Amino acid sequence: MVAFLQSVDLMIWIWLGAVILFGVVELATAGLVSIWFVAGSLAALAGAVLGAELLVQVLLFVCVTAVALAATRPLVRRYTRRDTVATNADRVLGSRAKVTETIDNENSTGAVYVDGKTWTARSAEGDVIPAGEQVEVTSIEGVKLLVIPVKEGGFVK
Repeated sequence: MVAFLQSVDLMIWIWLGAVILFGVVELATAGLVSIWFVAGSLAALAGAVLGAELLVQVLLFVCVTAVALAATRPLVRRYTRRDTVATNADRVLGSRAKVTETIDNENSTGAVYVDGKTWTARSAEGDVIPAGEQVEVTSIEGVKLLVIPVKEGGFVK
């Protein structure tokens, strides 16, 4: 009986230590990374105080942690998500543009007019594209549009 009481007493201290450890980790981080383990440790601590077997305590820890994680993680993700500022720059992807300054990657020159704005442009294939040509925007790198030439019939050269 004394060994059982010492075992229960030891597990109470272990689970209390886990609560404190996970709580400190949670306080030290801003991403809600261990709050679920605090809940699981509290449940296991309650089991230890009530005299539950070690296996029951471990199962309480695992189950309560999993349930807390499954129930709250989607909600936490929504509120802690790093919002990106939409610039609408990607709306020019796939658009046709008119070359307003000859595009020459070797000389770092080139500009196109698309969507009511003039953009710095580079050839996606490395070709020199003369002013006045029609091009299609294939991607954006920083503040430069990468473009490819378009034939008269609308087909890509």
